[in-house]
Amino acid sequence: MRGWAWLSKHYEPVCYGLALGLLGLALLKPEVQLKQQVQHYLMIADVSQSMNAEDERLNQQTVSRLAYSQHLMKQLVQRSPCGTYFSLGIFASDNIAMLQTPLEVCKNLDVITDGIDHLEWRMAWKGNSRLSFAVHAATHVYDALNQPAQMLFFTDGDEAPRVNVTIKQDLSGVQIGEFFTFVGVGGAEKVAIPRYNSANKRVGDWPVSDNNNAGAVGVTYADPSQDEPDPPVAYAEYDRMLSQLEEDYLKSLAAEFKGSYVKGVDQPAFYQALAAKPATASFVTDYPLRSFYLLSALVLILATYVPDLRMRRTAGARS
Repeated sequence: MRGWAWLSKHYEPVCYGLALGLLGLALLKPEVQLKQQVQHYLMIADVSQSMNAEDERLNQQTVSRLAYSQHLMKQLVQRSPCGTYFSLGIFASDNIAMLQTPLEVCKNLDVITDGIDHLEWRMAWKGNSRLSFAVHAATHVYDALNQPAQMLFFTDGDEAPRVNVTIKQDLSGVQIGEFFTFVGVGGAEKVAIPRYNSANKRVGDWPVSDNNNAGAVGVTYADPSQDEPDPPVAYAEYDRMLSQLEEDYLKSLAAEFKGSYVKGVDQPAFYQALAAKPATASFVTDYPLRSFYLLSALVLILATYVPDLRMRRTAGARS
């Protein structure tokens, strides 16, 4: 009873004191750290030259497969809630290289999107692409990560040289299938593959004559001497190398190690399917509490007017 009597007597100072304390917390400790299971996406971009083929539509314009992949990646990043982590890597030849290690999306949005914006074919160290080798490379990358991740591999599935029994890898022993998804990018119709020189200037289309070694092993794009003169291009319509999204091949490849495949489309269902994947990592995440502190302080300040309102209501009832 004494406690209630004291509180009723000092009601307003207590409310103002608590409000002041909450304002101090909002300034000094606006976040609290909690360890929890969160989503961690490792986005891998195929930067082989077939990804320069222009058969995707974006904003009513035809764009390359790589540009469309970049758009899908950035949309996924922007739609993800705070506490989601992203890593970024590229695939070329038979290996994967990491560009960004896990970054929290809200604190590092500009860094993540800038990394995606700078993806291009000249990052490739060799021009061929062997996806079965890439799956094995992905297992090594996964083991090296300090946190598990959902691996999203953006590719058209177009290999050079074409896969055959002599270079096909056995994927039955790969253990990361539940965390690996091929994201297919490209159209169902065959289109020409643009060819660029080292200055990133388009000089024509890839010729059929290079079909077995499209930018093949040993070609280093960073060496400008390879473009003196410019690299050979198709000399006629029938000589152009054609490419399409190899959807059936990607599905069969994923089935070999219990991975999954999804067609990359700029639609809500696509992003929802990726968001629905189970959380993989355990990070210490900062939760912002500033808004909670400020709102609570405002409620306490408004609460100081409650006794006055009661007195006025009582006085009005008596009169």
